[in-house]
Amino acid sequence: MNTTTHAKRPLSWPLIVGLSSLALLWPLTGLWPILGEGPVRAFTLLGLTGAVWIGTVGFARIARPVLTLTICGAAHGVLTLALGGLLAGTGAIGAGPAMLMAFIPSLAMGAGVGALAGLAAAGIQAMLGRREER
Repeated sequence: MNTTTHAKRPLSWPLIVGLSSLALLWPLTGLWPILGEGPVRAFTLLGLTGAVWIGTVGFARIARPVLTLTICGAAHGVLTLALGGLLAGTGAIGAGPAMLMAFIPSLAMGAGVGALAGLAAAGIQAMLGRREER
């Protein structure tokens, strides 16, 4: 496939929303002690989310994997922050300065992690492309 037409394909917004919604796993797993508490739960969910993102975008050959997963990461960060505010009882509107101070770091961290996952997915796509060329 020509890389110029591959790069010009539109982003899949339903896919971005679906992958970003994995942020809902954090409050859902908090309701039941399935994964334990603290670092075990956090690392399990981070690993699961990363594997799903990289696997889905890499093996499905989604156009513009780095941009797609960067947007997913940013949305995941914002969603996590909003859910944290809502579930903590502060509400997204009433949280005030604390919520605003956490917004930029949460957005930046999510986007950075998403970009790294996008690079890994792009690497998978490149390896799959080389395998087909043989």
